[in-house]
Amino acid sequence: MKPKLLVLELWGLGDLVIATPFLRAASEKFTVTLLAKPFAQELRPRLWPAVEVVPFIAPWTAFHGKYHFWRWPWLPMLRLRRQLKAEHFDCGVSARWDPRDHLLLRLAGARARLGFDRLKSWRLLTQELARPDPLAHRYESWRIAGQALGLNLPAVGEIIAPPRQPARVALLHSGARLPVRVWPLENFQKIAARLRQKNVTVQIACDAGQLAWWQNRGENVICPRSVTELFALMDQAGVFIGNDSGPGHLAAACGVPTFTLFGPQLAEWFAPLHPAAEIFEGRACPYKPCADYCRFATPFCLWDVTADEVWPRVEVFAERHLAASRIAADGPR
Repeated sequence: MKPKLLVLELWGLGDLVIATPFLRAASEKFTVTLLAKPFAQELRPRLWPAVEVVPFIAPWTAFHGKYHFWRWPWLPMLRLRRQLKAEHFDCGVSARWDPRDHLLLRLAGARARLGFDRLKSWRLLTQELARPDPLAHRYESWRIAGQALGLNLPAVGEIIAPPRQPARVALLHSGARLPVRVWPLENFQKIAARLRQKNVTVQIACDAGQLAWWQNRGENVICPRSVTELFALMDQAGVFIGNDSGPGHLAAACGVPTFTLFGPQLAEWFAPLHPAAEIFEGRACPYKPCADYCRFATPFCLWDVTADEVWPRVEVFAERHLAASRIAADGPR
């Protein structure tokens, strides 16, 4: 009988997708329970079907008012604690240096608790993990946790993209969870127009708050409302072009080559895990990396980047990967 492992990843879509190699490897050795936001239930059948998902929206992951304790769902949280303790987990792990995760592992009753110390949270752990290099990719934390559990995970540069059917559509996704990570929509519109001039089929996808902007400009835009709808878009895409966002990481996990525009965040930390992933770095800023807010009136690191600057890279990227899809679909002539 496999030992029971509790895994915590309570944040965004991209954060959870980055954990995919760890979750797949862990499910071979452990009976894995993942505590994550509800969208993990939609990811599970496609990315890690052997993992059991327990949905939980941690109140401290809210964008605003995260420490308004009087609004926290205390009764559901107490029920969750009882549910987790009843599982008698042999081990629990978090790949974040977050004392809140470590306290949650302790409250869940996991006998062995692995994590990265912060603010003396080692007191809540049974095994403190050595932090990765400060510029290492976010995935490296999962790799270190995996090594501590006896899992052999590939390095970032060794991750192999899953096989997929060839597709000839360029998917442009203009959204992101945080406004400071959104390249101006006018620039996406210009890139789409230039791709179409090259006879590339373009599909625009966006966040709900951007929908009217695109519709007012006559674009047949799709606004995916769920991870399942995002999967459907990725299955039709030959390349993905977008911001530093969850959909870009999902595209990479589906085997789609990605082109990502980075502004306030570091590409070294969050580039999509695909061997053909390309990134465009925004302007330099003394405060980079930024978490949620910009110290200036506008995030010039991204908003000052023009479509003219990005286009030559996008053109080569699209030609390379869409041409490969065309050859795979049609066969050699």
